[in-house]
Amino acid sequence: MFSLVEIYFDNSQKTLEFCTALENCLKRTRDNQLMMIQLAVSHFEEEVGDGVDGEKYVKTLQELRKFKAAGDPFTEGFFELFQSVYIQHLSMFSKLQQRKGTLDKKLKSVKTWSTVSNVIFVSAFVSVLIFSVVAAALAAPPVVTALAAALAVPMGPVGKWCNSLWKRYETALKGQREVISTMQVGTFVTMKDLESIRVLVSKVEIKVESLMQNADFALREEEVVKFAMDEIKKKLEEFMDDIQKLSQHGDKCSREITRARTVLLRKIMKTPNN
Repeated sequence: MFSLVEIYFDNSQKTLEFCTALENCLKRTRDNQLMMIQLAVSHFEEEVGDGVDGEKYVKTLQELRKFKAAGDPFTEGFFELFQSVYIQHLSMFSKLQQRKGTLDKKLKSVKTWSTVSNVIFVSAFVSVLIFSVVAAALAAPPVVTALAAALAVPMGPVGKWCNSLWKRYETALKGQREVISTMQVGTFVTMKDLESIRVLVSKVEIKVESLMQNADFALREEEVVKFAMDEIKKKLEEFMDDIQKLSQHGDKCSREITRARTVLLRKIMKTPNN
């Protein structure tokens, strides 16, 4: 249990680091790609308003060149971190399922073994006393009376004591199962968040690639700058919207991880140690 909890907290910490890396990538995207495209559009509208011809879109083309030079907003290290974090969560989820299955089997067998152990214990207790009475009768008759009195003691307290042991064991198992379930839910939610983030990252990459193709088109064929910029303006709003969604999803993932860690700590503090 301690090992699983330790791995869970380690995984969640690395996921928080990934969320920070994601936000850093998005900040660079806003400060570089997005700002450059917005400036290109702004310059284009100014230059069109001035009535210049295609060869005079100097500021527009300058920003498009900067945009192309900025490249992919998501680095190779970012994707390596994502892959590492996701694989760790997959492995963790599998371990939690196995552990939960083991606990479920133990809980099912508790009641059966509780009844059986009571019978065995009481039978053994009575047998020992009987043999003791027989042995004592041969050596020390005065002891017989005391041992016979012991046989007359009700077995109820012994049974209650056995039951209390099994009850404590069952309570401990249930506490462990609750902790496992909490980690399992937290891991599952994080995996789904990571999958959604990956989809949104792909959408942003596709938008950047599309914008770069239009920018390249404008840079190679100055006579079609207006057409290329019209396409860029159409896609700019979608690009901004995807960046915003990705940022919000990263924040949501971070908040859910922090909340799940807090819930798990509370569960652990309430879990019986016996």
